[in-house]
Amino acid sequence: MTPSLVVLTDFSAVTNRALSYAAGLALPLHAQLVLLHVCHNGLLAPDEYNSRRTRQGQRKTINALEQLAADQPVVTEVDISEDFLPDAVKEAVRRHHPLLLVLGRPGSAASPLEDVTSTAMDLLRHAPYPLLVVPTVGWAGDPPRRLLLAVDGQPFHLCPHQDVLRQVLAATQGTLDVLHVTDSEQGRPSATTVLNTIRANELADGWAESQLHEIPGPSVMGSILQEAARQQADLLVVVARRHSLLGSLFHRSVTAQLIQESPIPLLVLPAED
Repeated sequence: MTPSLVVLTDFSAVTNRALSYAAGLALPLHAQLVLLHVCHNGLLAPDEYNSRRTRQGQRKTINALEQLAADQPVVTEVDISEDFLPDAVKEAVRRHHPLLLVLGRPGSAASPLEDVTSTAMDLLRHAPYPLLVVPTVGWAGDPPRRLLLAVDGQPFHLCPHQDVLRQVLAATQGTLDVLHVTDSEQGRPSATTVLNTIRANELADGWAESQLHEIPGPSVMGSILQEAARQQADLLVVVARRHSLLGSLFHRSVTAQLIQESPIPLLVLPAED
């Protein structure tokens, strides 16, 4: 089966920027795209389309999506759902078995950042699947080659079907460094323990302690973004435990803040409890 990336799309320029990024990532992955349009969602169904519930209006929506699909450099299909967002995404995952979901992060008054963050967190809670959040500006549009994985040092076990990180690294010949953010000296796991957790989840091959960076985290989000900038990372990766809690450091607010404020694309990998 050809791998796919499911892009949650509307008709805005911002979301199309995320679509463009997804298409650029799909090329080295030899993947196809699925444009998922959810009719009953304010973020993905703007008023000018959502209000057109006539047959003619629905046909116009379909035509616009099909044209958007035809403009992509990889095979792209359209999936329109009348379900509410979590159920629509669950069904899309069941049908397409994607490598990840893609969500654009606009920053306009029409689509406040809080709405995007709320949508992303709802997806992680109700349809736990790798989620790529693409910001509007502040990053290069090429496929990522310098990846940074931020962890809190506590053990985690990823949900099934999360081989996307390994596949991205192989397809782009990228590098992956690990950032261990600590909040105290007491009970701090060793570098070996942290790397063994990464190896146990089979996120990448050939790990060495030189790829692990440890920084104190009085401001967790600030420390992560500062290190990402220092390393010139072009994709930030975090692990999100269900119920929006990442160990002792990565609380829901940190995950939400990274979704809302990361200047580079953010890949969130849901973990089991």
